[in-house]
Amino acid sequence: MSLPQDDPRFRREMATAYRSGWHFVDLATAIPHRGDALKVTLFGEPVVVARGQDEDVRAYRCLRRPRGAPQPIRCAIRYGMIFVNLDQRDHQLIEPETITATPRSA
Repeated sequence: MSLPQDDPRFRREMATAYRSGWHFVDLATAIPHRGDALKVTLFGEPVVVARGQDEDVRAYRCLRRPRGAPQPIRCAIRYGMIFVNLDQRDHQLIEPETITATPRSA
């Protein structure tokens, strides 16, 4: 894979990735086939990145508790590289804020 070093889109996307909590794991070619998986340790946390039967790449945080189910985390492929986001705030479900409004014509 070769990318021009002066590509502004690439530099902007890499800056966004590092600033927002996204971390580089490996190249997408590390898991080329369905069912392939890769286990890495990021900041002391074991993470499994796997390619599913539908060719999508997914990442899971491995919980240390016995019989703990793997926790899905955000995963993205950009420029042939796999990035995961370990920021806990990014994975919390937030209930949508209900906004009620009365139209002026009512």
